[in-house]
Amino acid sequence: MLKFIAHIREEDRREQTLDEHLRGVALRCGKNAEKFGLAEFGELLGLLHDMGKYSDAFQSYIRLPSGRSDQDADDSASSLPGDAKAALKGKIDHSTAGARLAWLSADHEKNELAETLTAQILSLSIASHHSGLIDCVSPLGADVYAKRMDKSDELTHLPEVLTKVSPEILERVNDLLKIVLTPNYLRDTVKSMLKLETGGSRGKSRFDFKTGILLRMLFSCLVDADRTDTIDFERHGAAALRQEGRYVEWPLLLARLEDHLRGFGGAGAVNVGRALISGCCKAAAERDKGIFTLTVPTGGGKTLASLRFALRHAEKHGFDRIFYVIPYTSIIDQNARVVREILESGDDERGRIVLECHSNLSSERNTWRGKLLSENWDAPIVFTTNVQFLEAMFAGGTRSARRTHQLARSIIIFDEIQTMPIRLVHMFCNAVNFLVERCGSSVVLCTATQPLLNGVDRELGALNYSDKNEIIPDVRGTFDKFARTKIIDMRRQGGYSSDDIGELALRERETAGTTLVVVNTTKTARSVYKYIKKHFPDTVHLSARMCPAHRAEVLERIRESLGTNPQTPLICVATQVIEAGVDVDFGSVIRCLAGLDSITQAAGRANRHGLRDVARVVLVDPNDENISSLDDIQEGANATLKVLDDIIKSGAYSSDGLTITPEIMDSYFDQYFYKRANLMAYPASEPRCDTLLNMLSSNSNAMHDYGLNKKREQDRSAVIPLRQSFASAAGMFRAMEMPGGSVIVPYERGEDIIAELCGEFKFSENFKLLRDAQKYSVNVYPGHLKSLCESGAVYEISTSSCGESLGFWALRKEFYHSDFGLSDECTQDMELLLK
Repeated sequence: MLKFIAHIREEDRREQTLDEHLRGVALRCGKNAEKFGLAEFGELLGLLHDMGKYSDAFQSYIRLPSGRSDQDADDSASSLPGDAKAALKGKIDHSTAGARLAWLSADHEKNELAETLTAQILSLSIASHHSGLIDCVSPLGADVYAKRMDKSDELTHLPEVLTKVSPEILERVNDLLKIVLTPNYLRDTVKSMLKLETGGSRGKSRFDFKTGILLRMLFSCLVDADRTDTIDFERHGAAALRQEGRYVEWPLLLARLEDHLRGFGGAGAVNVGRALISGCCKAAAERDKGIFTLTVPTGGGKTLASLRFALRHAEKHGFDRIFYVIPYTSIIDQNARVVREILESGDDERGRIVLECHSNLSSERNTWRGKLLSENWDAPIVFTTNVQFLEAMFAGGTRSARRTHQLARSIIIFDEIQTMPIRLVHMFCNAVNFLVERCGSSVVLCTATQPLLNGVDRELGALNYSDKNEIIPDVRGTFDKFARTKIIDMRRQGGYSSDDIGELALRERETAGTTLVVVNTTKTARSVYKYIKKHFPDTVHLSARMCPAHRAEVLERIRESLGTNPQTPLICVATQVIEAGVDVDFGSVIRCLAGLDSITQAAGRANRHGLRDVARVVLVDPNDENISSLDDIQEGANATLKVLDDIIKSGAYSSDGLTITPEIMDSYFDQYFYKRANLMAYPASEPRCDTLLNMLSSNSNAMHDYGLNKKREQDRSAVIPLRQSFASAAGMFRAMEMPGGSVIVPYERGEDIIAELCGEFKFSENFKLLRDAQKYSVNVYPGHLKSLCESGAVYEISTSSCGESLGFWALRKEFYHSDFGLSDECTQDMELLLK
């Protein structure tokens, strides 16, 4: 009997049979989908996803050297751009066979929405499991999905496959198809989603959007199961590295936290206020699942308070995991370290309870081996960034989508929610509502400056919560307890040069002892730092261009200086990287003009522990800092100017400065947030004027052209219940102004990590190396990465064993500066500028 092969292990040439792979993926995918009540659906996805590999064409291909080097390459996605198609030349389509079988098994003549939708979700997930979700209808109205489903038998090999698939698997496939394609199987899910979305066509659009999220969740279940089963076969010891939900129990972790909290206390308004906040979080944890707001002043101890809520809430409701989602500009490793020191006991638990996942080391252009190394958030407590959360929900490809299903049945804490990009508001709100309503998750929105995401246009999507969802009963009273800084408006005609800001910092240091200067761009940070350093050697620099390990060393020096009594004189020049999640206590702060929410966060780094009567937070307007391309910062600065000018005109600004109150923040968000409502659906200009929200829901513009193209306006809804332009929208989403990848830098241990990754490929060792590499990587924007490549500053990491690229980038040593981190120019040239 012919042996059908799914994979061939490189190190010993052992073959994984196709039956073994399909059964293994089906088992895992069914378990993943069980959390949505769709275990049979998941099992069916697993059995069908690689069915095309039974073809003679694929079996011949995998036995070739080229086939063994990229065993899952799939020449199938008709929506791929030309260069990607060229890269797949000679590969065999092995995903469309299972997709077509799922689609053709439904009775589309009955016009039963639930059955047709089920068949389309099945077929889309299978057809897309290597490329990322494809378009159903392109932005210009092309019927991409139908073209894929109409692909010829000669190319999909479906008739041939059906004669070769094992009888046991085919019998199970047919049994599962009968179960999932019955109208009642998905009907309850569809009905419950429709019931929640009232409001005519807008309500239908929200339903369409959430149906797309449901598809993404099930697609994620399949991608993760497929990658995991492949890893387990390909690499010895891979399974031992994963926990797969076998985590330390919540009661034990909660007991460790409570033991730690008992050591806190002390007199003073700040300590009393922190204890009250923590107590409120403890009490709120007993509530039902849902959306919560935690409005806490900076310095209110919200990290441990929200952890107390999360652990108790997880114990009560049986959640799978807890996520801390932190702004990508913040220093994530500090909070993770604090939590790790409390919850992890002994070397055997290190890294198995608290996972940091804050760099984009893997990418969609990764090779087969690189994709196997991708992280899938397998830990009870995960610290990640809003970038990675948003990419898990909306980005293209499979790397981020692999993680999406892990967000179900979880507690998701969004720290500094006000940093969520304006253009993503409605997409974010609809996605979070789905996670709470359909996935059994709870969400906590943490900030000192709460934007009212339940107050945006409900027709397009607003969060479903009210004032009753606030954890802190007396928000205004709590803020009064933490009033320990004053905003000093020192704007002047003509503004301040970088040297002027440096001179002001030197004067502030003389009176306050320690001073923090926060600017908006890395260029301004370097200029101000260079000026101050010449006059005051005890000056340090912090920015997102420094890897986490480098930043941690600088922060430790800062803490040592600030921890002495009296404080050792120090000036720190930083970008907004220091404004969230960093526990430091300066004598004064200088902040370049920005959004009032950012200014408030900067103020939270002064007099943090209430050791002074009041600290100055000096606001200046730089004249040589270009923020014209930083839309959110520019608009925030404009809104701050309007609010401050209104306060001054009203006579409410006193000579000793201004205390920021919740009422002032409400005025700010009215200027900054709600008046930008036209941007909240993520406008897109190419290939036509549209929004990503529309493209991922009803896709009305594309469907208009679809009707013109097909001349079948009346029956098109029955043919394709899902019309979204998933791949096209994902391509535009990736172009947003967020880091698109990471570069491993040769800072201390980072140099050894790069060298080891360039050695022989060993899965377990490389997996651990990539986790360690997060501490030695810098996130960069796509355009910046391109320029670094062109200048020769970065190079691709390739294994010595076969010379194959892993899809990761490394920085050459001469482009990492000891003060500034990643540099666009040779650091020897920069050293000359500092002298």
